Amino acid sequence: MEENNIKLTKLAKCAGCGAKVGAGVLSQLLEGIKVHHDPNLLVGFDKSDDASVYKVSEDLALVQTVDFFPPIADDPYTFGQIAATNALSDVYAMGGEPKLCLNIMAIPESMPKDAVHQLLRGGYDKVYEAGALITGGHSILDDEPKYGLCVTGFVHPDKILTNAGARPGDVLLFTKPIGIGVLTSAAKADMASKAGMELATRMMTTLNKSARDAMVKYNVHSCTDVTGFGLLGHLCEMAQGSDVEITLHVDAIDLIPESLELAKMGILPAGMYRNRTFAEPWVDAGDTELCKQDLLYDPQTAGGLLMAVDPADADALYAELKGVVPSAQWIGTVAEYQGGKRLFLR
Repeated sequence: MEENNIKLTKLAKCAGCGAKVGAGVLSQLLEGIKVHHDPNLLVGFDKSDDASVYKVSEDLALVQTVDFFPPIADDPYTFGQIAATNALSDVYAMGGEPKLCLNIMAIPESMPKDAVHQLLRGGYDKVYEAGALITGGHSILDDEPKYGLCVTGFVHPDKILTNAGARPGDVLLFTKPIGIGVLTSAAKADMASKAGMELATRMMTTLNKSARDAMVKYNVHSCTDVTGFGLLGHLCEMAQGSDVEITLHVDAIDLIPESLELAKMGILPAGMYRNRTFAEPWVDAGDTELCKQDLLYDPQTAGGLLMAVDPADADALYAELKGVVPSAQWIGTVAEYQGGKRLFLR
């Protein structure tokens, strides 16, 4: 294999967060596992949240997460950047600041050393951009390359943001466009444009640091990052965890135009169907076009932050986000749960 000709995505069956186990299947796999009580464990795996949180002192809690996946880009350096951006995002979604990271890597024996070096360099560069450190890690040999990080961050115990804190009256703000999964799936079949893939790569390598730094200045009740479960999958978890219902303004959501055209052609990732199976029973789609519904279920890699914001602070946070995130969007509202469906597309 020539180093200049390596195509990482050709070595993987799934790309990026599209490889994620579906939310419904995951909950079944975890069912029945005993959760041991510890008063300092503020958020654990039983909460379906982005990361775990452990209280160390009255003013310090540790946020910990792990995320890795197969290649979503052919260039090793770019793949490393994307994987690191995605892993760091879970800490930002909890309102935390990443501090320490460990590499997780699986590589084929045939993978050129320079390609492995570039992959790791991509991860290191993004971690340092986040103001964190990589202090080691673990690697194994595998036929399919995979890379990611275990990330530990800090947060004040009273300022943790979970995906289960949304309140009736809250406004939903979002920070990146939707349609990355469709674009990367199309790229595997050489059906995505150069401009489309440049956009996708730019979005997947943009840290959610600026979004988090703006968010923590305001009264935000709940937050999650939109990744492998798609916008509707993550919204479903937020609505269920918060015991609320949510109305989405579909026309206010930044759907990537090329992704919309590809969805109309039926170019969709397998993860979209898994996400639909999980969330659709809770969704009233109204008269929303099928292609737009598909994008709302589309698995995102290193997607944006989804925030449930106190209405008194929504205008100010929205205005600040406009200057610091790729695509500031005011996409919906939260209301008291009336029974039946939890998500309404309008």
